[in-house]
Amino acid sequence: MVDGLLTGEDGLARCAWHGGLEDYRRYHDEEWGRPVADDVRLFEKLCLEGFQSGLSWLTILRKRDNFRAAFHGFDFRVLAQKDAEQAMPRHLADAGIVRHRGKIASVYNNARRAVELADEAGSLARFFWAFEPGPGERPERLDWASLSALGRTPASIRISKELKKRGWSFVGPTTVYAFMQAMGMVNDHVEGCVCRTRIEAARAAFVRPA
Repeated sequence: MVDGLLTGEDGLARCAWHGGLEDYRRYHDEEWGRPVADDVRLFEKLCLEGFQSGLSWLTILRKRDNFRAAFHGFDFRVLAQKDAEQAMPRHLADAGIVRHRGKIASVYNNARRAVELADEAGSLARFFWAFEPGPGERPERLDWASLSALGRTPASIRISKELKKRGWSFVGPTTVYAFMQAMGMVNDHVEGCVCRTRIEAARAAFVRPA
């Protein structure tokens, strides 16, 4: 690994965190950092980042289909109508997900809060993308050292505060920053990664919700 990069068998350099694992590499290449405007997918990403707290993202990624099956595809309008306590025994018996009572309850709480927020703002996408950080809040060059120094940023702190004010849970600044990375609000593919310019192009073409 040099400067946070790992060269694959195809001769291409990528962010080293995928570790050469095929499923992790696909996530890195095809999903991570690509801009998302779909409300259900945004809700899913934020929930899964909450589940990831204290664990590895690879653990969550490999359980993602199980999470989707357990939580109605993360359709927050469906989840908002469900009784968390009634569903809890089923979830706690499901070895396919992370069986953490607080995080499970948070999905249902946040689903209700998401309905309120989407109705207030017009969409979750419109709310979240309004917090996109400007160039002045971003490193001039995103190398391994500058990426390692990130984790919570002014934008993630602002979003976290707004969500907590509205009653969301498991949305601390570090969790929110990981969400920002995953949903393409920032491009944290390091310099030299084959995906960095691809993501920049996708972000340039992306129409921000207004």
